[in-house]
Amino acid sequence: MLRKTLFVLAIASALAACGKESKDPGKGGKNAKEQAGASVNLLVSPEDLLTIQSNALASGPVITGSVQPERNADLRAEVSAVVIQVMKENGEIVKRGDVLVRLDETAIRDSLNSAEEASRASSQVLEQSERMFQRMKTLRASGMTSTQALEDAEIRRNNAQSDLSAAKSRAAQARQQLQRTLVRAPFDGIVSERKVSNGDTAQIGKELIKVIDPTSMRLEGLVSADKIGVVKVGQPVLFRINGYPGQDFAGKVRRVDPAANAVTRQVAVLVDFNDKEQPRVAGLYAEGRIETETISALMIPDSALVKAGDVTYTWKVKDKALHKVNLRIGARDVRTGQWEVQSGLASGDTVLRTPGSTFKDGQKVELTAGKAVPAAAMASSSAVVAGKGN
Repeated sequence: MLRKTLFVLAIASALAACGKESKDPGKGGKNAKEQAGASVNLLVSPEDLLTIQSNALASGPVITGSVQPERNADLRAEVSAVVIQVMKENGEIVKRGDVLVRLDETAIRDSLNSAEEASRASSQVLEQSERMFQRMKTLRASGMTSTQALEDAEIRRNNAQSDLSAAKSRAAQARQQLQRTLVRAPFDGIVSERKVSNGDTAQIGKELIKVIDPTSMRLEGLVSADKIGVVKVGQPVLFRINGYPGQDFAGKVRRVDPAANAVTRQVAVLVDFNDKEQPRVAGLYAEGRIETETISALMIPDSALVKAGDVTYTWKVKDKALHKVNLRIGARDVRTGQWEVQSGLASGDTVLRTPGSTFKDGQKVELTAGKAVPAAAMASSSAVVAGKGN
């Protein structure tokens, strides 16, 4: 019985040992992988590194607004008529004097013909009245007619003159109205908005078509009233326009309104473009900064920053290892797209230009010799990171 019991215990011990061995090798394999992963070095080239330096940072109040043309015309109907034809569509280029909209001229032309006919009749009546008046003057001089008859002839002559002037005025007005049935472009530009179609009834004052001059764009912006004290005419302005990503525009302050908006407490500021290169679309949102002063600050490009919620950090390379450094970021320089570093880095620190998502704090870094990479390629490529021994 004892021998049988010992045999059973031996079998149980053997099974337990086998289970432990089968479990331990798995655990040992996992630890080996972790140790191997911890020992992997990052291979980075010099082009993947960036040295933090101090640069000039322009500071000043923020300006927001929209790009609007200085020359724009909202053409309206000056006569009541039916729209016969719209000659231009949105986006089409027009020259000064081009016909944009044709209105029905039938009734106005009839009025013109009637006024011209009345003018001719009044002219004949005036000629007859003038001859009669001159005859009566001659007869009165010889005593063959009375003074009353002469005065009556003069009155008829004067009335005929008045009738002729009125008829000519009506004809001129009708001729002017006839010209207004052709709506013409007041300057060279582009049709920005067509507001009527063929067959519409255009009352006086109805909006027909809008023309803008795309070469006269300017920024119509707003600045907070508590910052307006440092804004002066002629100060440089740097801003970006929605729809033109990555492109910076430069301008200067032309005018500062003397009164703030009673509701928003913002002051309107007009900014001219410095360059001839301007957006060709009106109404685009723009945001920038008026450069009222310039300071020296540590700057870092946006590509070197990693944002996780409210935390912004970067990967600093020091003592051949990666170190995760939390940063406090300040203003953005719209000229370069870089951000001001208020804390977390010092001048001369080296960081990864385009960090990846698999880096670990304390991971070893090995610098490799590499060929120079063009600036365009660096802007579009990520850091070259490889696992040593993979």
